Amino acid sequence: MLSPTLPLKSTLILAPKPYLYAPKPTHFRLPINFHKLRMASHEGFRLIAQMGENHEPRTLIEYVGKGGINVGDDLVILIDHLQYACKKIASLVASPFSSSLANCAGGSGSSSGSDRDAPKPLDILSNEIILSSLHRSGKVAVVASEENEAPVCLTDDGPFVVVMDPLDGSRNIDASIPTGTIFGVYNRLAEIDHLPEEERASLNSLQSGTRLVAAGYVLYSSATIFCVTFGTGVQAFTLDRSTGDFVLTHPGIKIPSRGQIYSVNDARYFDWPEGLRQYIDTIRQGKGQYPKKYSARYICSLVADFHRTLLYGGVAMNPRDHLRLVYEANPLSFIAEQAGGKGSDGKNRILSIQPVKLHQRLPLFLGSPEDIQELESYGDVQQRVNPGYDV
Repeated sequence: MLSPTLPLKSTLILAPKPYLYAPKPTHFRLPINFHKLRMASHEGFRLIAQMGENHEPRTLIEYVGKGGINVGDDLVILIDHLQYACKKIASLVASPFSSSLANCAGGSGSSSGSDRDAPKPLDILSNEIILSSLHRSGKVAVVASEENEAPVCLTDDGPFVVVMDPLDGSRNIDASIPTGTIFGVYNRLAEIDHLPEEERASLNSLQSGTRLVAAGYVLYSSATIFCVTFGTGVQAFTLDRSTGDFVLTHPGIKIPSRGQIYSVNDARYFDWPEGLRQYIDTIRQGKGQYPKKYSARYICSLVADFHRTLLYGGVAMNPRDHLRLVYEANPLSFIAEQAGGKGSDGKNRILSIQPVKLHQRLPLFLGSPEDIQELESYGDVQQRVNPGYDV
């Protein structure tokens, strides 16, 4: 990297265009935009120096600890154990054997989904890694996971309840498509401690999304990104593989009020209700409330599609009753709202829906506030028929 104060040699020639050219080499001439390189380097050094001068937290644990927003010692310990588990999963996903592991048969899992969603060994390993790490933290009373038919009790006096999808999108591992972990954290309902264990675990897991104290996702892709909110905005941290730390790279994420991207499985267009077809037809022709033609971007990985939408705006959606309210829709909607966006089932605010069962499914629309509002105005956007699916 060039130093921000690196002087340019006198032999460089200033071109009419914003390019500076190095002296002509023997075999080739390579144009180098030294101005842009210098500016980028200068900005990078300036930010690093500023962070040092202001003692701003740079790692995930520094951010949540007393040097940052100070979420409390118990929650810091929980997050520390959760990030450790996610680093192990990141390594597992990146393993040269991950494809074979994801697609081999066998293993037991949840009976909550269809054969199409049947858990694979990679899901189960990820689930066990997180459960084990949360148990060692001593801070979690109950865990509700996609991979378990019922909530799992860890410690009677743990102050928190965790809901999670340990490895969303794992069926795409063999194609190296991004995957992710989704989680939400609630306070344990101490007022029901007198109830039998099974009932207590169920009620703790079925809390309304408005009671979330933290939520996040971890994206396993070209970079491993830990995105989290504690109810005071959204921050994203990128794993620095040289140190093993999640480093703050996206402070104060704000979703654009409008985007130009919609994310949905267009192959199901003729199964959609009339309202949703009209909405998609309108925005991709540039005839909606925002007079720009929308583009389609669909990864078929919920975490990846949502992450892109969070950064660039637009809408990520699955209009059929497929995504789980407790451990997918609620945490991601909490993140969306904390970034200034919205989470909807096409009619109602996701966080206002009271869960009645652990693996409850519903349509999900996440994204920019104005885009979600426009989509809801079409009325009939929830797909109620699912040809070709078991659910």
